[in-house]
Amino acid sequence: MTFTKSIVSRLLAGMFALALPFAAISAPLVTGASVPALVLEDQHGKKVSIEAGTRIVLFAADKAASDFVNETLAAQSAGVLDRLNAVYFADISAMPALITRMFALPALRELPFAVGLGREASQLADLPRQKGAVTLLRMADGKLVSVEYARDAGQLRQAMGIK
Repeated sequence: MTFTKSIVSRLLAGMFALALPFAAISAPLVTGASVPALVLEDQHGKKVSIEAGTRIVLFAADKAASDFVNETLAAQSAGVLDRLNAVYFADISAMPALITRMFALPALRELPFAVGLGREASQLADLPRQKGAVTLLRMADGKLVSVEYARDAGQLRQAMGIK
């Protein structure tokens, strides 16, 4: 019995020691922290990234949030993200590849703005999220100033300062 406990204790200690470096890598974003470099392909295969002058990062972690972000931005004049120094990322990692290719990408290609697509969950894992809400990260000089959540188009327009 003691021998078994000793083995289990050693295994648990070893697993904990192996997990420590990964815990440090995926620390949550906090105000004042540098936002990790993030470069994803958009719906047209072009790169979308957080540049030095980026002031707003929009992030939709689920379909509900993505739907109202897409509707809100599509109702704006062309170039709204550029004018606001904003980028938009959407997590599509849970979507089956066949559905992505046959339905999602053709619909996304009709949008008049770029959507950085997270095809693997790990690509956007560090970004804060709430179910059904879009995350709005306010940035200054590459550092996180604040994290806000919008649950509908009205809240999103107000947070972004658009009509």
